[in-house]
Amino acid sequence: MTPERFDIYDDQQQWLGTAPRNEVHAKGYWHRSFHCWIVRDEGSKRMVLFQRRRDIKDTFPGYYDITAAGHLTAGEQLQDAHRELEEELGVHTSFDALTYLFTAKQQLQGEVRGIPFLDREFSAVYGLCLNQPLESYVLQASEVDSLYEAPLDDLLALFRQEKDVVQVSGVRAQQQTFTQNGKALSTPSEDNTPLSTFPRTSEPLSECTQEVTTTAADLLSNHGDYKYSASAARLVREIHLADFVPHGTTYYIDALEALKRVHGV
Repeated sequence: MTPERFDIYDDQQQWLGTAPRNEVHAKGYWHRSFHCWIVRDEGSKRMVLFQRRRDIKDTFPGYYDITAAGHLTAGEQLQDAHRELEEELGVHTSFDALTYLFTAKQQLQGEVRGIPFLDREFSAVYGLCLNQPLESYVLQASEVDSLYEAPLDDLLALFRQEKDVVQVSGVRAQQQTFTQNGKALSTPSEDNTPLSTFPRTSEPLSECTQEVTTTAADLLSNHGDYKYSASAARLVREIHLADFVPHGTTYYIDALEALKRVHGV
C-alpha cells in the first residue's frame, strides 16, 4: 500500500513539498487539517457531539476529540476534506452546509507506544447543526471508538475549569459482520486490529455504573462491497478535561462559543 502523503508548509503556510504521514509526525512538519464540530438542539439546550478516538491511533489514542476531523492529503482542498463526515460518521452533506468558525495553528506532541510525535497543524474549524440522535450515525469502526454528546454550556464550564467533571452519553461503534458467499466475516479494518487493543492511560476513565439499555434499530449502510448494520446502546460516563485531546483550552472555548451561532440545516 502506498504511504499516505501530506502537503507540508513552513510556519507561514508557504508550501514546501510533500512527505509521508509518518515522517510528517516524526519530524514535525506543518500540514493542514479539517475539523468539524456537530451540534443538535434539544429544546432550548444545545448539545455538542464529540468522538472517542480508537485505541490504535498514532496520536492521542483513546482520547475524546472533535466530532469529525482529518488531515488533508497531498493535493486536497478543504472542499475535499469534508469527506471525513461521511467516512467517520455516515453524514452526507455539502461543504456549503458547513459554517466556517476559524483557523487554528496548533502544535501537539507526545509519545504513543514508545514512538514520539510532533503534530503541527493549520486546522480549518467548521460547525454543522444536525438535529438527529446519536443512534442515526454510522460510525467507522476502524477510526471511531464511540460518539458522545453533552450540553454545550456544560462543556464550556469544563474547559473554563468551572466544573471538574461532565456527565455525557454516547453510543459505541460495534464490531460489524457481513456475509460473503454465505460465510459470516468481520467488518474490514484498515489495520485488522481488534477494537480497544491498547488502554489510553494506566488509569481508567471514571465511568458511571449506569448504562442506558435502550438499543437503536439496526442502521443499514453500504461501503464498497460490504453491507453491514450498526447498532449500539447508550452509555453514560463522567469525563474530565484531561480526557480530551490537548488542543488547548483556548481552542475548545473558542470553538464552543462559535458553535452557538451555527444554524440548523
